[in-house]
Amino acid sequence: MTDLATYAALFLSALVAATLMPMQSEAVLAGALLAGAQPFWTLIAVATAGNVLGSLVNWWLGRFIEHFRERRWFPVTPARLEQAQGWYRRYGRWSLLLSWAPIIGDPLTMVAGLLREPLPVFLLLVTLAKLGRYLALAAATLALF
Repeated sequence: MTDLATYAALFLSALVAATLMPMQSEAVLAGALLAGAQPFWTLIAVATAGNVLGSLVNWWLGRFIEHFRERRWFPVTPARLEQAQGWYRRYGRWSLLLSWAPIIGDPLTMVAGLLREPLPVFLLLVTLAKLGRYLALAAATLALF
């Protein structure tokens, strides 16, 4: 696989994994790290950039989702939406440090947009969370193999 193809596959898998669509980027990163053909820091940067961009898509969707709240096809019940908003209000922006976590991370980034979390703060906290996760994954992968 060429460098460009590796980076593209890693970026796209990380981007899609950060949205509400089911996808895993960890296996792609681990495979690229074990192949050893690309620099460690470049792989980490590409994975982090893709994952942060995916979270930014969620944040942007959250900014505009309430316009469709009364539609029949709206995917979240008003009670669930209120529950998510209450949780975010209770724990605040620091909960974005959990944006890397499975199941809760992606909806959390959407709720941050819904509640108008300022973009610079959002990007900083989400980048720290995503970078930390990929560094931990890379360290574990390289230590085990």
